[in-house]
Amino acid sequence: MTPRGMTAMKTFSAKTHEVKRDWFLIDATDKVLGRLAAEIAKRLRGKHKVTFTPHVDTGDYIVVVNAKNLRVTGNKAEQKIYYRHSTYPGGLYSTTFAKLHGRFPGRVLEKAVKGMLPKGPLGYAMLKKLKVYPDGEHPHAAQQPQALNF
Repeated sequence: MTPRGMTAMKTFSAKTHEVKRDWFLIDATDKVLGRLAAEIAKRLRGKHKVTFTPHVDTGDYIVVVNAKNLRVTGNKAEQKIYYRHSTYPGGLYSTTFAKLHGRFPGRVLEKAVKGMLPKGPLGYAMLKKLKVYPDGEHPHAAQQPQALNF
């Protein structure tokens, strides 16, 4: 019930075809992994927009360059361990942050962001909008991404 003279506000719900997606460019040089991943996850999900709707992918595209220059604080470079499993008995593999970052510079950022997104088809669609490159070059110049600074 609304008081006299006032009208009820309708709850806005974004539709998939109405969502406007922008492209953003982030330079990861000397950025802390967790803080950068949290900001990227927020923008991929679309929580920074007034049109945010939890069940619709309202986020933007994010291009991250210079992922090889990411850093972690404390002793995480040697103490943080990433696990994967081959699905066979005894098939557990583990590697440290330093080794994984040395071999695949963008993978540590992708794993950090993936853990912050919803699980299921919606989260997978959001993760596809993240483009990570180890160097300063990327093939998305035609989209004219705007630079973001954190």
